[in-house]
Amino acid sequence: MIDWQWSHFDQLNTHELYQLLRLRQAVFAVEQDCVYQDCDNADPYCWHLLGWTQPPNNDQDQSQQATEGRRIAAYLRVVPAGMKYSEIAIGRVVIADHVRGKGYGKLLMSEGIRRVEQRWPKSSIRISAQAHLQPFYGELGFNCVSEPYQEDGIPHVEMLRSA
Repeated sequence: MIDWQWSHFDQLNTHELYQLLRLRQAVFAVEQDCVYQDCDNADPYCWHLLGWTQPPNNDQDQSQQATEGRRIAAYLRVVPAGMKYSEIAIGRVVIADHVRGKGYGKLLMSEGIRRVEQRWPKSSIRISAQAHLQPFYGELGFNCVSEPYQEDGIPHVEMLRSA
């Protein structure tokens, strides 16, 4: 079971912000061994989708705990049109290692797309996807619209989901 939280940056409390930044750093910087400026001054203008789960009763790893007994499992941010691309963008898509392989990536993206469509009807969505994930995003209605390019040492492609 996943509990979705859809918040503008100003609505996040310090514990929620800490947990989402911690997850992004753990996966993008440490796990993927990628040195880049994650805090890019875009977050304050974005909407953030956080997926929370309840930790198992026997979970002794308090470093993984979030707020109010919840554990962050999934996250993405929605960047306003005109800030990164002319379209709305979804980025920083990340699934915590403790829930990988359970379909949370598809749930996260589906919920993110639903929230975008609800808030900005008839808007296209652009993403910068790791090239190996092109089939995954294709299943969600995204089409490749660029040649492969390097971003932080990882092959990427731009993909667009038309309104």
